[in-house]
Amino acid sequence: MIETPTTGLVLSGGGARAAYQVGVLRAIARLRREVLGPRARLSNPFGVICGTSAGAINAAALACHADRFEASVEVLTKVWQNFSADQVYRADSLGVIRSGAQWLTMMSIGWVIARFRRARPRSLLNNAPLADLLQRLVPLERLPMVLGGGHLQALAVTASSYTSGEHFTFFSASRPMTLWERSQRVAAPTVLTHAHLLASSAIPFVFPAAHLDHPRASGWFGDGSMRQTAPLSPAIHLGAQRLLIIGAGRMHEPAHRQVADAGYPSLAQIAGHAMSSIFLDALAVDIERMRRINRTLALLPDSALGDTPLRPIEALVISPSQRIDDIAARHLHQLPAPVRALLRGVGVGGEGKTATGSALASYLLFEAPFTSELVALGEADTLARRDEVLAFFHWPRQRRAGAAGVAGLREPDISLP
Repeated sequence: MIETPTTGLVLSGGGARAAYQVGVLRAIARLRREVLGPRARLSNPFGVICGTSAGAINAAALACHADRFEASVEVLTKVWQNFSADQVYRADSLGVIRSGAQWLTMMSIGWVIARFRRARPRSLLNNAPLADLLQRLVPLERLPMVLGGGHLQALAVTASSYTSGEHFTFFSASRPMTLWERSQRVAAPTVLTHAHLLASSAIPFVFPAAHLDHPRASGWFGDGSMRQTAPLSPAIHLGAQRLLIIGAGRMHEPAHRQVADAGYPSLAQIAGHAMSSIFLDALAVDIERMRRINRTLALLPDSALGDTPLRPIEALVISPSQRIDDIAARHLHQLPAPVRALLRGVGVGGEGKTATGSALASYLLFEAPFTSELVALGEADTLARRDEVLAFFHWPRQRRAGAAGVAGLREPDISLP
């Protein structure tokens, strides 16, 4: 069942970087089991789960098994620790030629020739394999059961409409929710499908847009991180009273960090910079906004607090302690050879300190050595903040007396078919 008060889990986007989120969740499951005992394996610490882009896939996988939280975390861990790029996109030579090479050729030879040849590539890479992975990893047919059984209050995924220009939060909830609508932001209750996950994780230019049908939102959609000006808002609107926020990049760079000027930026550097602004900046800005509101509310007398709909939100933010770009630079050689060749054309290359374009590559490095390192980093970062995590969840710092009495509790198997 759901623990109280209602805790919202916010998982941001970031392609392969989302492996870090799984490490954080694994550490939380471990700490929870240590202090609450084995019975905690079957209850869900998150009443509201919200995800964007690759974070939407992690969110949906957790939500569909909200009645067996720890087992679902272990399944996600197994997937991310054994990832290969061909589980997400066509990484073979023919697949890359049909999508990425054609796309780059169109950009280089011009639209006139491309139109003459009727070349209409939709994206740099073909993510058809991801649809197959979602069928096995995310059993959305279980979602009504976990919602109706009180194991989850709401699941939300976000996507950006290329058709209307609006940003949508698609959600399923255990009870009717008050809808919200802000400038360019719309809430849309719906029966969530794998198409919503494909839309939310469709990195612009890299993966093709997905078509969604909804009374308010029919059209073509791309990555939910685009135009997402308030990533924390859906969880709060759906009833979360406190938030665990897991980022996919460092919230702040070290002061006085010196970076050498390597000359005019390559297309890969520019694309990596654009990706970071899409996936990382909005979350950092929204967290700062939340903290400012909390500080302002703390200054108001009780009489004034009653006149405002705002309320303070307790939040725990966990983000990588290391630069993921630097980690990716050590793993560029593990990208499939056809993808390396494709990315070399826009400036991705080298290795380690001599690597270029690692920021762009980090979103596409769905390879086990890289994703496993991010899982381990997420776990280590979270365990290093053990006292903060326990205080946030209001869990005891020591194992509760009598917890050992349920050590024989058997956990359901939800291994991948």
